[in-house]
Amino acid sequence: MPVSIQDAAALGKAVRAARKALGLTQPQLALAAGVGVRFIVELEAGKPSVRFETMLRVVQALGGGLIIDGLPAGEAKTEPGAQP
Repeated sequence: MPVSIQDAAALGKAVRAARKALGLTQPQLALAAGVGVRFIVELEAGKPSVRFETMLRVVQALGGGLIIDGLPAGEAKTEPGAQP
C-alpha cells in the first residue's frame, strides 16, 4: 500500500513501521541495507539531513521503492535506434 511521505518525520515513521512489520531489529535492517545502525536510528527519528541514496538502500532492503507523483512526466531520452 502506498504511503504519502511529506517530510522526514513521516519517512521515519514509515520505515519504523515497515521494519517492525517484518520483525527486524534496527541492527538487522542496518546489516541488510549495508548502513550503520546509527543511520537507521537517525532515519527513524526523522532526521532531515540523511543522504538520499542511503535512504533508498534502506527502503529497498525493506522491499519498498520510490514513486514520485504529481510531477510532469516530460519526454524520456532514448539512444538512437532504441525502441520507445
